[in-house]
Amino acid sequence: MIQFSINKSFFLQALNATKRAISSKNAIPILSTIKIEVHAQHIILTGSNGQISIENTIPVSNENAGLLITSPGAVLLEANFFINIISSLPDVSLDFTEIDHHQIVLTSGKSEITLKGKDVDLYPRLQEMTTENPLVLKTKLLKSIISETAFAASLQESRPILTGVHMVLSEQKEFKAVATDSHRMSQRKLTLENTSANFNMVIPSKSLREFSAVFTDDIETVEVFFSDSQVLFRSDYISFYTRLLEGNYPDTDRLLTNSFETEVTFNTAALRSAMERAYLISNATQNGTVKLEITSDSISSHVNSPEVGKVNEELDSISQSGSDLTISFNPTYLIEALKALKSETVMIRFISPVRPFTLMPGDDTENFVQLITPVRTN
Repeated sequence: MIQFSINKSFFLQALNATKRAISSKNAIPILSTIKIEVHAQHIILTGSNGQISIENTIPVSNENAGLLITSPGAVLLEANFFINIISSLPDVSLDFTEIDHHQIVLTSGKSEITLKGKDVDLYPRLQEMTTENPLVLKTKLLKSIISETAFAASLQESRPILTGVHMVLSEQKEFKAVATDSHRMSQRKLTLENTSANFNMVIPSKSLREFSAVFTDDIETVEVFFSDSQVLFRSDYISFYTRLLEGNYPDTDRLLTNSFETEVTFNTAALRSAMERAYLISNATQNGTVKLEITSDSISSHVNSPEVGKVNEELDSISQSGSDLTISFNPTYLIEALKALKSETVMIRFISPVRPFTLMPGDDTENFVQLITPVRTN
């Protein structure tokens, strides 16, 4: 019969992180619960939606947790309901006691609440992973790679493989992450300090965004383990499992070329502001696009929306070379591409009005390239 006391806000934080793996609409009803396992020296919270699973460990040794365990055990509780109850409790700490048949009494200050739980045997077992020879990455670096690529993955389930980020390790240390929705692409490469076994996997971009939310910046490193069907990201207290996408990722390398006709370098923030203004007008039109005109004397952006109005704006460039060019594109793609850049300047290379154009950080400190397909206009 479970019995422990814990700091309320610390418990709530751990519950909310675990809840990120729990969907509000579950095909398997039992997955709307959170599993609480109480051991002699720690508590493990587990949440899953079948696609991702999170195990969050709270050790007695963590001083901030204020955790005192009297008696071990395990129970399932309806996640949303339980978390709402915990957040409403009046005192800084709470006592959690199982009385009988998975009934839980929560005591905090003068408040006492009884909840009905469920038997843990009803909960599906998490798939076991072999945890040897991990790839160790700095959490900040992995989160940075995710923010540079995941946004370019597709949101359409018609081609499931494109909803993921393709991560490849070759020669034990050459890492590449790439995402595309077939209209744009974002690719980041780097040489890792630590070597690891080669891999080739496609991780759902949704799972990677959840990873970034769960692994806070105070977690310095993360261990990565992978099997044919899933990947595990693990820190001292959090284990984050996600299923991999099945299928072959398209060969994106063939999209990249070193030949170009026109090259312009802009201030990243200034170009983004100009595109956001253009977007406001273009968004009011069904297939809103921005037309970029590059001549030897000037660079300008134009939007013409019959319903709303028009934008004509002259753009400042830091440098430009090559031929004159007029090209149309979806401004959202350029805005999101610029958001992913950390560099103060951006170098954009154009081949022709109908071929994809590339963006790279102007400072070239990162091996980071993005590609946007233009829109054909009359």
